[in-house]
Amino acid sequence: QVQLVESGGGLVQAGGSLRLSCAASTSIFSIYDMGWYRQAPGKQRELVAGISSGGTTNYGDSVKGRFTISRDNAKNTVYLQMNSLKPEDTAVYYCNGKRSSKHSFYNYWGQGTQVTVSS
Repeated sequence: QVQLVESGGGLVQAGGSLRLSCAASTSIFSIYDMGWYRQAPGKQRELVAGISSGGTTNYGDSVKGRFTISRDNAKNTVYLQMNSLKPEDTAVYYCNGKRSSKHSFYNYWGQGTQVTVSS
């Protein structure tokens, strides 16, 4: 079982920045595909950004050009740098890690961290 622990959420004014961190309790973090998702009240959970084990990144359309995902395999940590924040970015942000082996699929979620952007 892998634990993912997010940190860095909080309250920020529109136009401001936050950096989220997600620390993973696994020695094989480097082979996990990692991602950040968010869920606003009354809405479905959506992909914000993902980074593969090889470092390939992808972003949701609403955050392209404003958010950057990165990983530090030496620290077993994935980051989400969020710039030019908007009130519509307000949500609970969840860290996700997944990998596949020949016979199994592993998928883990963090507990979530609240991001609130005031106008």
